[in-house]
Amino acid sequence: MSGSFSDYSLSSRSDSRPSSRGLSEHARSDSRRSESEQLALTPTEFIAVTNQTLEYAYSNVMIEGEVASFKVSQDKWVFFDIKDEESSISCFMTLWSLRMPLEDGMKVVIKGTPKLTKWGKFSVTVSQVAPVGEGSLKKAFELLKKKLTDEGLFNPARKRPLPEDLTKLGVISSTQAAGYADFIKIVNARWGGMKIEVAHTQVQGLDAPDQIIKALRYFNERGEVQVIAILRGGGSADDLAAFNDEELVRAVAASKIPVIAGIGHEVDESLVDLAADVRASTPSNAAELLTKDRKVEQKRVKMLVAQAKQSLVESIARAQGENYNKIKKVSDGLLSKYIEPTIQKIESGKQRMWQKMQEELEKKQMLLTQKMKILDALNPEKVLQQGYAILAGKISPGKLIDILTKKQKIKAEVKEIYERE
Repeated sequence: MSGSFSDYSLSSRSDSRPSSRGLSEHARSDSRRSESEQLALTPTEFIAVTNQTLEYAYSNVMIEGEVASFKVSQDKWVFFDIKDEESSISCFMTLWSLRMPLEDGMKVVIKGTPKLTKWGKFSVTVSQVAPVGEGSLKKAFELLKKKLTDEGLFNPARKRPLPEDLTKLGVISSTQAAGYADFIKIVNARWGGMKIEVAHTQVQGLDAPDQIIKALRYFNERGEVQVIAILRGGGSADDLAAFNDEELVRAVAASKIPVIAGIGHEVDESLVDLAADVRASTPSNAAELLTKDRKVEQKRVKMLVAQAKQSLVESIARAQGENYNKIKKVSDGLLSKYIEPTIQKIESGKQRMWQKMQEELEKKQMLLTQKMKILDALNPEKVLQQGYAILAGKISPGKLIDILTKKQKIKAEVKEIYERE
């Protein structure tokens, strides 16, 4: 995961700021005096000036090392050291900010602000922490998995099935990722006409869990989609670590809208997978689980019509046999003058039955024809054959979109948007 934190490199800030007044102003002016003329600072003033300097120069630092002396105080405060072979730094954070289990010996990367405490002790106030390295990632995964399993968060009884008549889908993913592109391609190829709303988020790194949680809340508050799909293609254990964040896992389990997770490869397992209502092995597999296959549906409709036709034929044959037996029984016991009217009634009934059956069969054939036309009209390839193009992506100035034509796939940037008159 260490590669995810490159945006937070540790370096002195060179941007200009307005001059601070008060203690820092005294310190700057005093530095120009001779030692005999310098104004002595009190310990409180020195700590304030030092912290102001640290905040200015290093508002956020990223430190990677091994956890030592981990402890929780009063169920509110977390204290630990982060160390390497030669040095150790004291760290402090609130318990509610700790979104993964920590133990001594785990290798982690922290994000925080260095400070000098009022007791003159240097420490880092931590805002985020994440495991790095295969061993620490696995340890954190197993500890959190056990905790949430004991709470019943992964209980199969909590899972909800996906709706069969899916028409509105919410997707949470990076729209620039290959896994997202594969998902959209397969959905369009299998079954057209579905409305998809996409929330673009990061899918790895420290900021990814909060962005995905925000997207989940957005879809749940609006309540306009039937299913939420969380998608992320394959990657290393560090890359997929964001999907083992405790707050994110709880948000998935608490979603009022069913969630399907298509994260990583088939062999990968995340806690978001376990909390989701349906787990797909990959983003492509998620697309298959959410949509019907157009060709399979066409065959199914044809089979249903053939079965209905066969059933009608068998019903007619049974009716003919029953009527014959009735006629023979009556003719054996009654005078011939009563047989003729009975035969006429039977023949009339047969004609009405045949006519009704023909009408039902014509209705079913007409319905099949209508469905076949609808399926054909929804075929994206047919639209492309006519010279049209299909756009995919967010239509907004400066955004990249995909343009699919009959023979080409084009990547384009939206320059301007005009309203049609």
